[in-house]
Amino acid sequence: MNRYLTVAEVDESARRLVSRFPGAGRLRRIGTSRGGRPIVMLSVGHGPRHILVVARPHPDEPVGGTTAIALAEQVARGTSRSPATDPAVVTWDIVLCLDPDGAALTRRIEAATAGAAPTPESYYRTAYRPVAAEQPEWAPIESRQLPESQALFQVIDELRPFLQCSLHGVEAGGSWVQLTRGLPGLATPFQTSAAQLGIPVQHGTFDALYWENPSPGIHVLPPPDSTARLAAGSENIGASTWCAPGRYGGVTAIVEVPMWATDLADDLSPHPDAASLLRGLSCLVRDGGQQVTAVLDKARGFLPAAQDSPLGRVLEWMAGGLYDMVAESWEPLIRQAADDPRRITTAQVSALDVVARRQPLRAAGLLLRLLETADDAAAPGLYRDLDELFTGWCRDFEKALVLRWVPVHHQVEHQTRTVMAAAEAALADLC
Repeated sequence: MNRYLTVAEVDESARRLVSRFPGAGRLRRIGTSRGGRPIVMLSVGHGPRHILVVARPHPDEPVGGTTAIALAEQVARGTSRSPATDPAVVTWDIVLCLDPDGAALTRRIEAATAGAAPTPESYYRTAYRPVAAEQPEWAPIESRQLPESQALFQVIDELRPFLQCSLHGVEAGGSWVQLTRGLPGLATPFQTSAAQLGIPVQHGTFDALYWENPSPGIHVLPPPDSTARLAAGSENIGASTWCAPGRYGGVTAIVEVPMWATDLADDLSPHPDAASLLRGLSCLVRDGGQQVTAVLDKARGFLPAAQDSPLGRVLEWMAGGLYDMVAESWEPLIRQAADDPRRITTAQVSALDVVARRQPLRAAGLLLRLLETADDAAAPGLYRDLDELFTGWCRDFEKALVLRWVPVHHQVEHQTRTVMAAAEAALADLC
């Protein structure tokens, strides 16, 4: 396997699995996207306890669909018999793609990242991630009720899963897991799997910057009354689909695996000049964002209106303050680094380095797509100017973090193992 499965291939693989294992699996439509696309769930097993797996919650993270089929195959075949895969004990309910509309806008991302050594440039030219209010897991935090979110909430209320696993991927860095509560027994198999497959464990991550960190790569959501949260804008995280299984005593594991790894992700040495570098990264994300926005300003008159263009909405959202919000969220770390230079590790800095570089790259990739198809005399010149910036940023990204591609089968294997380990730990926690 040297590429991710497309949404259509995931659906077809699920249908073949149901045919190959009569009585073991079944498919059903649990909802319909805003664009009229089906949201389909594959269930394997008949046990009274449920594990809910959610693939492609973010359309620019294609690993989850491939992992979903690998998990279903493993459970249906019974090749790894354990309490969590006993069909008489547990039913695995696997949402094959939570955001099919977003996946349709990734523009052949699976082909762009195929082969032995794809590049960030090929990825960012095809990737699409919607605004926060249009992300099914996250939209409820923004007080937005999407049909995709409602479909997932309804399944959670119906099945009351003791474990929900959300399958995510990160462009670059290491692997980590975020939990809505502690899950004893997960850390060791997670870390062992990563080591065996040559995937660094991410020590420190932007996504869980102030979460509890009981073990390397394991982050636990702080108590509801705590001010420690994700990045800015996540104060209402309890409204997300992540926290919904908690109503029934369940736990959610968000499992992240990298496309490109950097060994800086697990470098625990104190960074020699963290405060200075973090200030530089703050400038990097702001300056890059401003340069993309400057091109957008020149093109806005002939591009589709944001309300009619999902790509345009992302660009306007990012231009409207996202770059500043990201940079400002690092101010406490900069103060910590200035007060005590040994407190901030190289791994922590590398995690923020990824974020600082990817924000302008995401925006530039989307704007290049819009300029490429724009029918205006100014479009080719603006495209050339932005493309020069974009390709330079991609080269800098690879060089600064010494990125190496993680083979797709290693990404899938690690995510599968981690989900299985989470299942065993969560089931043992019930006993």
